[in-house]
Amino acid sequence: MTTLAIDIGGTKLAAALIDREMNILDRREMATPASKTQDALQGCLAGLVAPLTTRAQRVAIASTGIIQNGVLSAINPENLGGLAHFPLVEVMARLTALPCIAVNDAQAAAWAEYRSLAAEVSDMVFITVSTGVGGGIVSDGKLLVGTGGLAGHIGHTLADPNGPRCGCGRIGCVEAIASGRGIAAAAKGELAGSDAKTIFARATQGHPQANALKQRSAQTLARLIADIKASTDCQCVVIGGSVGLSEGYIELVSTFLGEEPKTYRTQLLAARHQHNAGLFGAALLAQEAMP
Repeated sequence: MTTLAIDIGGTKLAAALIDREMNILDRREMATPASKTQDALQGCLAGLVAPLTTRAQRVAIASTGIIQNGVLSAINPENLGGLAHFPLVEVMARLTALPCIAVNDAQAAAWAEYRSLAAEVSDMVFITVSTGVGGGIVSDGKLLVGTGGLAGHIGHTLADPNGPRCGCGRIGCVEAIASGRGIAAAAKGELAGSDAKTIFARATQGHPQANALKQRSAQTLARLIADIKASTDCQCVVIGGSVGLSEGYIELVSTFLGEEPKTYRTQLLAARHQHNAGLFGAALLAQEAMP
């Protein structure tokens, strides 16, 4: 049975046809609509999946934000503004005429990464560092979702009580500091207005402020991982996302984590599925929910 997997992120939308053996048969991608309204998102999704729908038997969606009873709500409106209560499953079932499930994208990615490690671990945490900072927790071989869909939103835990206001409304969230958006927002002087990718490129060239911003992000993530180890006793943390998988970033996080007491350290791994983790995770969950 072929699954039409969809990944909805703050900067891009991706869709892929995935067979039972987790082979990608076809894949399409487009930018997330700038307006990020319900109508704009629905229109983009319709265009994205139209060439793929006839070859699928079910739909599995991984989306940023909170998914509760098939409804998407943006915990950080800056990432998906205008989507207070978007009936995601209802809309996609109507567009495709196929059975549909939806899950948070980081939760889906966590499940994909766990399934590739399952012979080795039973407790792991996945962190994606990209436009925002998301996460997924697998405990005793089970993906934690929570009754309200909030489980794993570790990017909205406290990093600095005197830090910047996060788009979710809290002060000093990890996401407000470590994410691509947070890195860009903190840039000043000649780097003001640059995105994280540009800032990291300048860091590679030895630019002092760019280096400081990259280190601030990595150190914030390392402290988050120490907190996660204390609360979950996870066997490893898998890191993904465009920032998380950028050159030298995981090594930098590892260096800062090494400064924490040994009790709070854990193994760090790069996401095996790279930027397709959300798609694979959604497809795997669909296989289990709709065999």
